[in-house]
Amino acid sequence: MISEVINKLLETKTTIASAESCTGGLVAKTITDFSGVSDIFCEGYVTYSNEAKMKNLGVSPDTLEKYGAVSRHTCEEMAKGVRLRANACIGVSTTGIAGPGGGTKEKPVGLVYIGVSTEKKTLVQELRLDGTRVEIRQKTVESLFELIEKAL
Repeated sequence: MISEVINKLLETKTTIASAESCTGGLVAKTITDFSGVSDIFCEGYVTYSNEAKMKNLGVSPDTLEKYGAVSRHTCEEMAKGVRLRANACIGVSTTGIAGPGGGTKEKPVGLVYIGVSTEKKTLVQELRLDGTRVEIRQKTVESLFELIEKAL
């Protein structure tokens, strides 16, 4: 499924850039596992801290204060921000709590938001995942590629 999305991006020369928090570069790694993607992969950011989200992606301090880093709002601003900064056709983002620690009652381990921004629309999806840290991160990447396919 991921390879189909990558092939579609390559065929259509659709550029993509990534902004990641909880996946820590796994989205960029997944994309760059494919030959020829230097034609479409602009750049990727791992913005683990709030400061990095603001500095590199233009996420609003007000958004982070009001909703937190793990929120639909932050995910949307991350996807839009990376698309605009990289001048890419598509910007994608991930933010969430991969565990095993860090969860709260309001925001439990496995709560993840994924985003895809194009010039015409931005889609954000909330995920409630279970498993180990590695499994949650991998499921996040797989879900993100499904969302990219939907956005295309």
